[in-house]
This record gives sequence, C-alpha cells and structure tokens, in this order.
Amino acid sequence: MKKRILIAAAVFGTSAAPAFAHLNPSEHGSLMAGLSHPLLGADHVLAMVAVGLWAVQIGRRALWAVPVAFVAAMALGFTLSVAGVALPFVEPAILASVVALGLVVAMAVRLSPASAAAVVGLFALFHGHAHGGELGAAGAWTFAIGFTIATALLHAAGVGLGAAFSRISSGGTFGRIAGAVTALAGATLILG
Repeated sequence: MKKRILIAAAVFGTSAAPAFAHLNPSEHGSLMAGLSHPLLGADHVLAMVAVGLWAVQIGRRALWAVPVAFVAAMALGFTLSVAGVALPFVEPAILASVVALGLVVAMAVRLSPASAAAVVGLFALFHGHAHGGELGAAGAWTFAIGFTIATALLHAAGVGLGAAFSRISSGGTFGRIAGAVTALAGATLILG
C-alpha cells in the first residue's frame, strides 16, 4: 500500500505544471490582475477576513473604521512601493499580520476603534507595499482599484462571518475559533 502511494505521489509530482499565484495583466488586464491578487494569496485572504471578524467583535464604529483604515493604509503602502520607497521586512510583516490578527480575534481583544484602526493600518501598509512590489506589467492605478475592491470584499466577508458567528454562538465562540484557525494557518505559512 505504501509503495502505491509513493508511486502515485511521484507520478503526480513529476507531472505537475508550475503554479502561477497571480493573473498575468497582459492576458487578463490590470483590473482583473488587481482584483485577483489578494484573493489568490492565503496570507492576504486570512488577514483581510480577520480584519472584518475583529471589527465585528469590537462593534459599533469599528465596523467601518477598522476596514477603512486597512484599505487607506494599504493604498499608502502601494503608493510608497510604486514610488520606489523601500520598507523593511515586508513579507515577514505580512505573515506576522496573519498570526497577530488571528490572535486578536481568538482572544477577542477589545481596543477602541481608533487603536484597532492603527493596528490594522500598520499591517496594511506592508500588504499594500507587497501589492506594489508585485505590480509587474499591470497599470498601477487600475491594478490598485482592483485590489482595493477585492480587499473591501474580503473585509465584508469577514464582517458577514463575524455577524453570523455572533448570531449562532453565545460569547462569540465561533469567531474565536476562526481567529485561532487563522493564527495557526499563519504560523503554518511562516514555517512552510
């Protein structure tokens, strides 16, 4: 049985085509490349959904202030990248954002909306810088519009999940579990 599994793994491994993490803007256009960019990276998806989950946990003004702060700081990070301004530790900061945001959701950390916005804004700066660094042949502003829309949709998905979790579990148990899973997934990305 083990021999069959090894043979199957070898066959699939040698026949695999290279994976492309993002759409080619010359084939799909800059807008589609931008729209798909955050959706095709687990690190981006996990962090952005966690932002929405955390905003629900904090409540009231945070429902809009926290996601808006992320999008605004992400746009600033993108602009810095396109302008050639370097930021240190971009990829480690993005991976750290997945773990940290997962942990604040898992622990249901309650900060003021302004403080939570500052936390997510710091992480978003690095996410935006990474988007700029991976611009390639895409038109900068069309690409930016695409990833901004996708990011807002991921935040909305997190808010929707958070609201659903709040309705079906007392004490926010499901939201906390989602945060823990996010933090573990982030740790896996770091170690992987």
